[in-house]
Amino acid sequence: MKTKQIPALIMLIAGFIASILGIINHMDMATYTKMIFLVLCIFYVLGCIVKIILDKNFQEMEEEEPEKNEEEADVEKENIESDGEKEQNAK
Repeated sequence: MKTKQIPALIMLIAGFIASILGIINHMDMATYTKMIFLVLCIFYVLGCIVKIILDKNFQEMEEEEPEKNEEEADVEKENIESDGEKEQNAK
């Protein structure tokens, strides 16, 4: 899964919401600038943490998939072999 964009998306969404709230509350420019800077920094760090967690979980899921695929391949091979034996017995 591509998780490279997650920190930026979380940061931009938070910045958008903070901007709307700043406009609605008629904040002066100095306070608004400080607030938006803090919001962007905090939510970028939170986005990086979310990205790390997602990467870790998807990596664990990808490691489990080959085991399942091997088991499924064994089951399919047994089914094919048993079908072949049935055909030979039918003749």
